[in-house]
Amino acid sequence: MIPIRDHNPSEATPYVTLALIGVNILVYFWGVATLVTDQQLGQFYFDYALIPVLLSEGHNASALMTSIFLHGGFLHLAGNMLFLWIFGDNMEEEMGHLPFLAFYLACGIGASLAQYIGDPYSQVPMVGASGAIAGVMGGYLLLFPKARVDIFIFFIIFFRILPIPAWIMLGLWFGIQVAGGLVTDTSAGGVAYWAHAGGFVLGLALTVPLWLRRGGQAYWQRTQGHPPHPEAVYRRSSVPVVRR
Repeated sequence: MIPIRDHNPSEATPYVTLALIGVNILVYFWGVATLVTDQQLGQFYFDYALIPVLLSEGHNASALMTSIFLHGGFLHLAGNMLFLWIFGDNMEEEMGHLPFLAFYLACGIGASLAQYIGDPYSQVPMVGASGAIAGVMGGYLLLFPKARVDIFIFFIIFFRILPIPAWIMLGLWFGIQVAGGLVTDTSAGGVAYWAHAGGFVLGLALTVPLWLRRGGQAYWQRTQGHPPHPEAVYRRSSVPVVRR
């Protein structure tokens, strides 16, 4: 179940969102081009990825920031950038460019700390923008709970694009992160579930002041949870068919 777009068009150019996507892509492909040996890759992760045991020993606190611009593979990068593109432009429009950048970085650092607290003596490096993007998703849930999100559902040979309210998609995603964090051994590596859950909660909390300035519950009543502007309408493409 993969989100591919929302029906919440942004009316301003999301310069920060585009810049963040660009930086993440550049860093990844720079690493692919220059880190050609296991020793080089290991040293790079040692210097810039978040390794909880090093932080516990008082070393490399800067990794709380640098780790959110690193990715463990192309699919990891592509998935994160897709989520950032879908949800980031609207949050940037609501917050403003520089406040959104500060919000994004704060969520990323907070998400890293959430994963660190889960296992402060882990030797497994943590990388990825997922925690910061989870914060963007948490804020999006508060401001636009009923914005429609198109998800791509694929099950063996069945696939379909289905529009659902954001609160269902984001709520289900958050539930999966919490459940995954409760049953996963963090020392074995894999998905940083607590970073995702922590970033989501922090992003929601940091968006509360903006939501209150918009009117809080009165804002929800005015918009009915939908974006405060007409939603985008996507029509099915007409595919020509040649009959046998």
